Amino acid sequence: MSEAEIGCEKIGHCGVITLDRPRVLNALSSAMVTGMARALDAFAKDEAIGCVVVRSTSAAAFCAGADIKRVAELGIEGKHAEQLAFLRTEYQNCHRIKFYPKPYVALIDGIVMGGGAGIGVNGAYRVVGERVTFAMPEVGIGFFPDVGSSYFLSRLPARIGTYLAVTGVRVALGDVVALGLANAHVPAERFDALFERLVTGEAVERAIAAEASTPPASELLQNRDLIARCFGAPNLAGIFAALEDTDAPFAQSALALMKTRSPTSMALALRQMQIGPALGFAEALRMEYRIANRIVHGHDFYEGVRAVLVAKDHAPNWQPPSIREVTEAEIGAYFAPQAEELVLTEGAA
Repeated sequence: MSEAEIGCEKIGHCGVITLDRPRVLNALSSAMVTGMARALDAFAKDEAIGCVVVRSTSAAAFCAGADIKRVAELGIEGKHAEQLAFLRTEYQNCHRIKFYPKPYVALIDGIVMGGGAGIGVNGAYRVVGERVTFAMPEVGIGFFPDVGSSYFLSRLPARIGTYLAVTGVRVALGDVVALGLANAHVPAERFDALFERLVTGEAVERAIAAEASTPPASELLQNRDLIARCFGAPNLAGIFAALEDTDAPFAQSALALMKTRSPTSMALALRQMQIGPALGFAEALRMEYRIANRIVHGHDFYEGVRAVLVAKDHAPNWQPPSIREVTEAEIGAYFAPQAEELVLTEGAA
């Protein structure tokens, strides 16, 4: 594990994990996810550690997600076993974090997307700074919202989770706190003060409360009725039709965004949001692993990475190109049980 990517150390009463890959916005490498797993297990066993703090050295990002470009390269090279090993460890970390036996505090400012949400939103204490930008943008690269989002997005009110999953839109501070994706807002300039309180052993909730500020109002919730109506449709065609029948700029912006997304990925995301509320967290992760195992053998993921991250022409050739050509049977196959299921041993179901 490179020290230039992640630091894991004990400071005072805290086990501290520092994400330190700023040139790629702390995109999670294989070394980072395996190093984090080892550190979390070690911190859990150390009786002198009262809580775990995860932080970033970058002002621009907490974590922009998995190193998805590398994940795609592994698939192109035919190294699917290595590709899936990375995803397994990433998902196992999400489960480890969700049921961590000690207070887990994520200090989040700047970009938190995809796999970054996995190591942030799934923790017990999510503290966000004023520059936080949250998204699950995977539908834009032919992937799907994973790392437990089938669980935490599907439980948001007024179909807002479906809106976030299917569009991949970015939301800011007021929305993140109002939706419960974060527990509290602490100005980024006070992160060090909060950290020092935790290092000295102050109770986590008291320390956060001492440094917290009131966030701005949520802009997203102002459109909750429109979101509930449009994104409550039973299928993508219904969502598109509802948005097309609405003149509101918010609806037209969502529609324009969805027209750039992978039809297959959007259909997968919608099905996840429909199934998710009935699933426990572990069940959601197992479902996501099944989807991942199939999607990395398909077309749109590699085409999306090419268009957005490699060639950067932002002109993906999705297959199929239209939501009308995505069948229920094809989507259902992504969710079917498989020979190799995700193994989760820590915590509750």
